[in-house]
Amino acid sequence: MIQKLTVPLATTSAVTAANVYLNQPLLGAVAASFGVAPDALGTVPTATQLGYAAGILLLVPAGDSRDRRRLILGLGTASALALAACAVSTGVCALIVSSFAVGLLSPVPQLVTPLAVALAGNAGRGRIVGTIQGGLLIGVLASRAYAGALGELVGWRAVYGCSAALTLLLMLVLRRTLPYVPAVGDIGYRATLFSLPRLFAGRPLVRRVTLSGALVGIAFGAFWTALTFLLEGHYRLGPTMIGLFGLVAAASALASPYAGRLADRLGHRGALAALIGLVAVGWLVLLPGRTGLGWLIAGVVVLDVGVWGSQAACQTALFTLDSALHNRLNTLYFTFRFLGIAVGSLVGTVAWAGGGWSAVAGTGVAATAAGLIVAVLPARPLFGSTSCRV
Repeated sequence: MIQKLTVPLATTSAVTAANVYLNQPLLGAVAASFGVAPDALGTVPTATQLGYAAGILLLVPAGDSRDRRRLILGLGTASALALAACAVSTGVCALIVSSFAVGLLSPVPQLVTPLAVALAGNAGRGRIVGTIQGGLLIGVLASRAYAGALGELVGWRAVYGCSAALTLLLMLVLRRTLPYVPAVGDIGYRATLFSLPRLFAGRPLVRRVTLSGALVGIAFGAFWTALTFLLEGHYRLGPTMIGLFGLVAAASALASPYAGRLADRLGHRGALAALIGLVAVGWLVLLPGRTGLGWLIAGVVVLDVGVWGSQAACQTALFTLDSALHNRLNTLYFTFRFLGIAVGSLVGTVAWAGGGWSAVAGTGVAATAAGLIVAVLPARPLFGSTSCRV
């Protein structure tokens, strides 16, 4: 069954992830439409990202206590309505509220991946995780180009309208193809939320994987924030050319399924060591980034393959645990991951101001090395307890 559902589920991840990033290339057009300065729209993508983080934390754990098919269909339909609200917004405040709702209702990929693993059983778990994540990455990468091009042709409101229609169409397809998937356990929703701290503290594998993911996220966030400063200040490139660097990262989407297969073959420790090591190699390639764009392009490819590949390996490792925990495990992983990226953006800015590109690269190498060490450390329980060893 999972073979027939892999493409629809990967497409679902792509479309729902893309909805979170639609607004970024549209802000100038929206500002002109509302008659305000462009910086007045800066809170729109922030509201969307905050809503997305809240959705991951508050809604994804429900997948361990609710019918996941109904949850995915409900969130997808509600997010389409939120996109429609964005399309008809008459002012900045209305757009901010609607954008927060879009983010809040869009953590569908974090529900789809555990569902795909459950449908696949133990057969090719890493390959399934990598394929679904590849869809997510394609959605993130394609959303900016799609929204920018369509916005120039038919206006920013039509972008939201088309995305709402596409999301609804996708939910109709899933309604016909997705099987009934009952809740794995009988734990209540409130109990799933309250169990998150205990799950983190009591499972050495969970701590190791989530903390490693956060540290790699710091390296990732530092790079993409400081790269803009380098390209603008040293190479004198404009926003359009800078945006093309995001397309270079498309290699990571193509490599993601292979990272999942690597986790199947080498085990999670071996795969994480190889892939996080690849992030470190990427930073070494990026060190001479001020001397030529070729070094930057090569470094982006190597670093992004390692970053997103290690994410697929991390999720594969977490999904070796009890299937009744999978949605909560995804919640913990992505909460730490986004926190790491946010911290990395701040740290990268400070490093750039203090020492330029060399300081940024040093920060990235240090964070990556710490993530590698955490990933391969032996699993040890907190407080000397051995009752929860994984």
